[in-house]
Amino acid sequence: MKNKLLLLGILFTTFCQFTYAQFTLSGEFRPRVEFRNGFGTLIRESSDPGLGVATRARLNAGYKTDAYKFYLSLQDVFVWGENRQILPNDANNSFAIFQAWAEIRLGAGFSTKLGRQVLSYDDQRILGGLDWAQQGRNHDAALLKYKKGTFSADLALAFNQDNTTPGGFQSEGTAFTTTGFFTYKTMQMLHLHKSWTDFSGSFLFMNNGFQKGATVGGVFQPESGNNNLQTIGTHLKYKKNKFGVAANAYLQTGERQGDVEVSGAYLLGLDVSYKVSPKVGVGAGLEIISGRTDDTAAFFPLYGTNHKFNGFMDYFYVGNHANSIGLFDIHASANFKLDEKASLMLKVLNFRGEQELASGEKSLGTEVDLVYKRKFNGFSIVAGYSHMFESDGMYELKGITEAEAAGTQNWAWAMLVLKPKFLNGTKK
Repeated sequence: MKNKLLLLGILFTTFCQFTYAQFTLSGEFRPRVEFRNGFGTLIRESSDPGLGVATRARLNAGYKTDAYKFYLSLQDVFVWGENRQILPNDANNSFAIFQAWAEIRLGAGFSTKLGRQVLSYDDQRILGGLDWAQQGRNHDAALLKYKKGTFSADLALAFNQDNTTPGGFQSEGTAFTTTGFFTYKTMQMLHLHKSWTDFSGSFLFMNNGFQKGATVGGVFQPESGNNNLQTIGTHLKYKKNKFGVAANAYLQTGERQGDVEVSGAYLLGLDVSYKVSPKVGVGAGLEIISGRTDDTAAFFPLYGTNHKFNGFMDYFYVGNHANSIGLFDIHASANFKLDEKASLMLKVLNFRGEQELASGEKSLGTEVDLVYKRKFNGFSIVAGYSHMFESDGMYELKGITEAEAAGTQNWAWAMLVLKPKFLNGTKK
């Protein structure tokens, strides 16, 4: 499969160089080393920290004419050492098509974008590309787009099926057996956006249909019908001179996977920012995410870039905390421009449960995040350090006693980012 894709890429590149259209060819090489001593959850004193290097490599080809655009992104994500010497195939079968889509102009401001693509809107709270994760996030969907001036409207439709035969799907029925991480069978999404001089606003409606069924003996057994979950809300943004405000308000209702009822689950967020000087910016904000009650499951931000929110150590809503006590996050940050090529970001976040734990405790802890960025000639270095100062509630939430937990919970990382542009063609 990999050899066929590479041959396809070579033929595509050769063809495009002889056509009267715009062709681009770019790449990305992004190795990241991480020291994990409490990343994602509390680490035990009896456990050793994790240390390793993961790399993302991408080859991106774009082709543009007056009538349509085509984009293909090939990707491999690998951990250093995962393959034994002279292994003929990747050990984890991670080579994949990250994006493959065509966008066709329909006229009068309309276009349609079909295929595997990134759906990223607003601040990426509900729908985002999840670029921090080496694999990223994509959707197989059909997107109808309209844009006129400062107004845009996107309508996305998706219907997912199992691949039961090479290059095909089942001939009878439409049961979908892929589950986990809110993987949906159907999706309908409408996003509206309007900008003014200092203000912009967006409206989002999304319905996700999850195949009904139950897991028996580790195997998902589909049943007839879908569980449908609706997410409705708005993102508002105001910026004038040195001052800025951004707000989120989202509501979820319907059913999660497994017939779990959701009613009135919500997310509310508010962030303010101020540019103190050309080299210093500060910000503060809060976010409240509702938790599970007797009447409803908790809110979950679904397909957003969740690493961007609630602390970089990913203790909440990153493959975890999916139906728990919710979260009350208060945070403050400062950004420093050290010179023309370097910057430093400091952020402090205090976490509490939106509801009490079984013990009556709400306090979860405080996290401190530091991120340093520096650009060089053609590449950049990004590095970070995070420290979790956990409270009693965090031990209870994560199912570990204070005596069992390591005395220090921290995480450090460094990443090299290269994005070469091999070809950047223009019309002949």
